[in-house]
Amino acid sequence: MMTEHTKVDHSMENLDSVEPTTAGPTVLEKSKPRSANMAGNKVECNACPVLCQITEGRTGACDRWGNVDGVLTRVDPVVLMRRLADKNGSGPAVIPNGADAGESGADTGTDTDLFVSGVASGTTYPDYKPAPFIVASKARGVDMVTVVTEGIFSYCSFKVKIDTDRYLGPEQSNIRHKGEIVGHVTTAEYGSQMLSLGGVHHLTGGSKKEGRITCDVMMALGNKQAVELTIDGGAQLVVQAGKAPIVDGQEERRMRVGCGSATIGIFAKQWFGHVDEVIVVDDHITGVLSEHQAGKCLDIPPSGIKMKGRKSTPGRYFQVANPGNGWGGTDIADPLSIIESFDPKVAHAGMRVLITSTTGEHAEYYELDDALQMQRKDMPEVLHKVVERIGENCEPSLCSVMFLGGAGGSLRAGVTENPIWLTNSIKQSLTNVTCGGAPAYIWAGGGITVMVDVMRMPDNSFGYVPTPAIVAPIEFTMSAADYEKLGGHMDMVRSIDDIVKTERHHIIDWYDPASPWPLSTKPMLA
Repeated sequence: MMTEHTKVDHSMENLDSVEPTTAGPTVLEKSKPRSANMAGNKVECNACPVLCQITEGRTGACDRWGNVDGVLTRVDPVVLMRRLADKNGSGPAVIPNGADAGESGADTGTDTDLFVSGVASGTTYPDYKPAPFIVASKARGVDMVTVVTEGIFSYCSFKVKIDTDRYLGPEQSNIRHKGEIVGHVTTAEYGSQMLSLGGVHHLTGGSKKEGRITCDVMMALGNKQAVELTIDGGAQLVVQAGKAPIVDGQEERRMRVGCGSATIGIFAKQWFGHVDEVIVVDDHITGVLSEHQAGKCLDIPPSGIKMKGRKSTPGRYFQVANPGNGWGGTDIADPLSIIESFDPKVAHAGMRVLITSTTGEHAEYYELDDALQMQRKDMPEVLHKVVERIGENCEPSLCSVMFLGGAGGSLRAGVTENPIWLTNSIKQSLTNVTCGGAPAYIWAGGGITVMVDVMRMPDNSFGYVPTPAIVAPIEFTMSAADYEKLGGHMDMVRSIDDIVKTERHHIIDWYDPASPWPLSTKPMLA
């Protein structure tokens, strides 16, 4: 996690094992002009606005840059991706450090099977200089260029989708971590609660502590770590990308199959003939089978039920209860509390009623007695099977974390001297944008606003600078001809073979059938 530092340095246990990089723009030599008050054994890091003065053998405040034998060096090796032919691990062999030219395919007619990602590549800050890596490659025999950097993002956030019917808190409520506001609850979506965390106002608009803790939360979420959150007037959460949410100490299991009305529509025919009335309890839309259009189409007679709440269209009720952690995301523990009565002119003794939640985790079966009072009975097996099927159709409850960042700022200078040409090239689909190799969605409108699923990115893709801001990998890939047309830094283009030979790097395998290979426009097939 981030520690507050300004113009200081600190030790890094593994720094002794780091060899200084001797080529490429990620290095600033010790002959760089020094500040008048800087000791002779220090180097000044200009990889972010903090300008740490780093003693030899130590790292700066971000833990990303260190002083190795008087040379400012990116501590972590740049991450390269090796394309695999299939999920069993077969495919091109790893290209060893110092491989002969041509082994990667960069200098031949074959496709390039290595991709240089932005993870640990270094930054363009101050952004007048070219990106750390501008890499030549081939895709389907076409000469390509990928511009690779770690962007410093002040304007960024994480959107968290939590698959649960459980009530988390009122919309617009503040979300806190260690007492500091780090985001807010936003509009719920179908079967999911949505959070917006981070953003420039929390990073820069509040106290130093708020900015620092917000940055901690954002970096942890991006790096797929668990984060504890508290919602004002709502729940306590533990969220982690790709894991089930924990709400008030309880791990969620199921995402609802649909709202109460949708559940009626899906399973009406399976209930037909086995029950006289079905109520599906839901925080937003509670469904009643006999009144619902699905029930009408099946000629299910009216039951005479009178529901609490506000009736919408037939068979659909709003506000039958308050939001909560009970049945169907409401605050009820007793399902009979949402029923006012039965019309004695319509209802009859022995009438069969099933009440269930939208996940099937709560379900009870009743029969009306002579006084038209609901009496709980053992659920018939045929109804029990349908309730189980509701649960079977519920997807596992998960947390999804999306990084959303504005890349329309000065990092574009690392690509071209005329940034608007890069923006236009992306909007014209001539340039593909990825983050750590993962496909990025580009929002419509002005600028380059990217959104990417952190689960598709390599582990530990995100860093920080103590301004505070988030550091995230980003890559721009286009044909070499298009790169030259948009005024790219052609004199800085390097082959992958050169990078493999001269740069400290780490190769990871890439196989994701749902994602395209970063140098391709088509998804990989299983």
